[in-house]
Amino acid sequence: MRKLIRTAGLGLVFALFLIVGNQKNTFAHCEVPCGIYADSVRVVLMSEHITTIEKSMKKIVVLSAEENVNYNQLVRWVNNKEEHAKKLQEIATQYFMFQRVKLTDDAEKMKKNQKLLAKLHEICVYAMKAKQTTDLNVIKKLNNSVHDFSHLYFGPGKHHHHHH
Repeated sequence: MRKLIRTAGLGLVFALFLIVGNQKNTFAHCEVPCGIYADSVRVVLMSEHITTIEKSMKKIVVLSAEENVNYNQLVRWVNNKEEHAKKLQEIATQYFMFQRVKLTDDAEKMKKNQKLLAKLHEICVYAMKAKQTTDLNVIKKLNNSVHDFSHLYFGPGKHHHHHH
């Protein structure tokens, strides 16, 4: 948990501490207060992965342009980019799609679910593209998709993502 908090945006963490107060022990045993907290952390992590993918893309472009290409470095950044794109897809699918978007017969909830699933699918497709390219437009699209997803998921006015 401590590691998650360190990687999360400081503003978010501060806000969460205000909400959580001294419920440290409740957290370990109780699902109820954790739900939104865990979801927010996942959204922040998605943003972090995108930032890392962007950094990797920029490094790859710079390294590729050098006169004597350092292939070890290059391969390392390509792998880093793929790794974080994969982690992004895992949060979108294994966490949100499979665990958080619940099956329902409720027509209203179904409508919202379809929008959420469309956004999660978008995130996965752009993450896949991010593995194949160094085009920074993909980063823009990823950030927009996560932003839209966050809005849909948490509802308006509850901002659980951070800006860099």
